Amino acid sequence: MEKITSLQNAKIKKWALLKQKKERDKSGLFLIEGEHLIEEALKAECVETILFDGICPFSFDSLIQVTPEILNKLSQNVSGAKLIAVCRKKENVIKDPEKLILLDGVQDPGNLGTIIRTAISFGFDGIYCSKDTCDIYNEKVIRSTQGALFQLPVIYEDLHDVIPALQKEGMTVIGTSLRESKTMDEIQKEKIAIVLGNEGQGVHEDIIQLCDAAVRIEMNGFESLNVAVAGGILMYHYRKK
Repeated sequence: MEKITSLQNAKIKKWALLKQKKERDKSGLFLIEGEHLIEEALKAECVETILFDGICPFSFDSLIQVTPEILNKLSQNVSGAKLIAVCRKKENVIKDPEKLILLDGVQDPGNLGTIIRTAISFGFDGIYCSKDTCDIYNEKVIRSTQGALFQLPVIYEDLHDVIPALQKEGMTVIGTSLRESKTMDEIQKEKIAIVLGNEGQGVHEDIIQLCDAAVRIEMNGFESLNVAVAGGILMYHYRKK
């Protein structure tokens, strides 16, 4: 078994750079921390190397024993980590979808993670994200998904291209908006894609114009909800039954 004790080791230096999005994009690698997340990543067959201090609970071909100082250098968790895995990004494909989420500039990592977990819970087939949506491999997003990112395809593409392509496949695309919108009960479709927008600005107007309809959530007291909460209500309503 390989052991690394130096913070100046070339591998450690390379992996430490994965805290930066540009390095994750360039290398196709990302870091995860903790036993539960690593267990989910192993099931998805995307783990390259597991780094540990002490005893490793996993049997794996590539295990490296390291010092607590090395784990602290790689970790973004304030309390430190005992297990870190280097993972490779999987190529995500969404085949024959019936229920989709489209995210237009969602920025908060917690919101993105919650939306991913909710989409799985209600039987959605995948998520398309605009290029300016928060990076799914951001450490805070990964923690927020609690492993769900390994179970649902998430694809980053220009929504201006995605929406017409989905419509050609017979999907109804609905954007969340208060203006000239219908209630959820007024839009009942089997094949549906729901567009959720940025926390501050909502769905961009040019994206709304591409949609088949706009939908609103009927409520009292406030005009809008947190995007993850609104997404949860919509996904429950349009869930697979």
